[in-house]
Amino acid sequence: MTEPDLDLDLAAVGIGPFNLALTALADEVPELRFAAFDRRERYDWHPGLMFDWASLQVGFLADLVSLIRPTSRWSFLNYLVEHDRMYPFYIAERFHVPRREYADYCAWAAARLPGCHFGVDVTEVTWDEAAERWVLTLREVATGTVSTRRARHLVLGVGTEPALPEPLRRLAGEASGQRVFHSGEFLHRIDAVAEAGARSVTVVGSGQSGAEVFLDLLRRQRDAGWALNWLTRSWGFAPLDYSKLVLEYTTPAYMRYFNALPPATRDRLIASQWQLYKGIDTETIDLIHQELYDHLLDGDRPPVTLLPATAVRGADLADGGTASADGGTASADGGTASADGGAIRLTTWHADTEREAVLATDAVIAATGYAARRPDCLAPVEKLIAWDEHGRYDVSEGHRVATVPEVTGGLFVQNAELHTHGAAAPDLGIGAYRSALILNAVAGRDVFRIPRSTAFQTFGSPGSPGSPAGPPATPPATPPAGG
Repeated sequence: MTEPDLDLDLAAVGIGPFNLALTALADEVPELRFAAFDRRERYDWHPGLMFDWASLQVGFLADLVSLIRPTSRWSFLNYLVEHDRMYPFYIAERFHVPRREYADYCAWAAARLPGCHFGVDVTEVTWDEAAERWVLTLREVATGTVSTRRARHLVLGVGTEPALPEPLRRLAGEASGQRVFHSGEFLHRIDAVAEAGARSVTVVGSGQSGAEVFLDLLRRQRDAGWALNWLTRSWGFAPLDYSKLVLEYTTPAYMRYFNALPPATRDRLIASQWQLYKGIDTETIDLIHQELYDHLLDGDRPPVTLLPATAVRGADLADGGTASADGGTASADGGTASADGGAIRLTTWHADTEREAVLATDAVIAATGYAARRPDCLAPVEKLIAWDEHGRYDVSEGHRVATVPEVTGGLFVQNAELHTHGAAAPDLGIGAYRSALILNAVAGRDVFRIPRSTAFQTFGSPGSPGSPAGPPATPPATPPAGG
């Protein structure tokens, strides 16, 4: 066991944008003993979707620190100063910066923040009741060296994992000869698909990543010569709602209101508010439409088919392998394939006509989103954590997970609370705010000023926690750093 003087006040597992924001703000609290660990060798944000032309969907102020501490040396503007790009950025007047620039900014901060420890895998977390500390088992990825570190509080920022519908999950990877894969791997896999001579490619899913993948495939079509299909089970290829009053649903004010609602109400609202976080930005939709118009002008390109209200119910290989939703073999039942001889046959269901059909294709890219995951390192303490009836974290307004009484240390989560905090949970614009709440709770004092007024709307009745006149989201007091 480590010596007490090496104990941390706060340990973070995973270094994505949100725990990186936590690390950047923690760097401004010199008395705080803090460390963040990630098994990767370096920071790398969605490399499989890092298109040169893609822009961030939120403004540059949604960086690691600015919405809480704009004077921080870890701000995006200071990154521009250090790279001598401030005047070109000023002239460009770009509120939404290129995604690759945001990724480089995060990598710049991650490489310089002393609290970031890459190449260190947290393999196990336990609770030492006598010492009132979390105990982290750490393994150096490069050497295999194992050590332990104790921390008074723990925050999980392990991110989400690719989600595939069951029929496609069974065909993903080697089962389909790498012809079925998640959109997160797109840029790593698409060249091999082209080199294999795919005659048709199908994209499933119509969020932002699905739209960007489809646009890239469309732009490659002249050289690759493939037919394209784009399916979504949604009613249409719908835009994100960027209207100003709707955007207030991603503010701390709405997040506090949402957290106070009954769980069943929260689940209903999340399902109905999908255009807050699952739609396509209008700029990308316009680019797709322009490309489709050029497709008409060319006149000799392979076909392009867009299919809204169309869900994938089953999938099988042309050589007889199956992967259907009910475990059986997918059948056409009167449907017709759109590309004869494709290596993969998708059984589809149209929501409006209630008709089944078969779509044959040579490759499938599943832009079907990401799902929260429970990290393996928590296995030893799962029984100490309060889970809801769906096996999800029970998370308070201050992003603290409920635990059994004997666990006196805080357990916090970042981007694992969509079900308790609403559409703001995965939004980059909430990263600095959430990290400030956590750090204030750990320090036992207001190290960072929490903004009181974040929305013009009153969510709930006047004076409720979600209203502008309501109280700020002050975290509950905990033993101060070093306690």
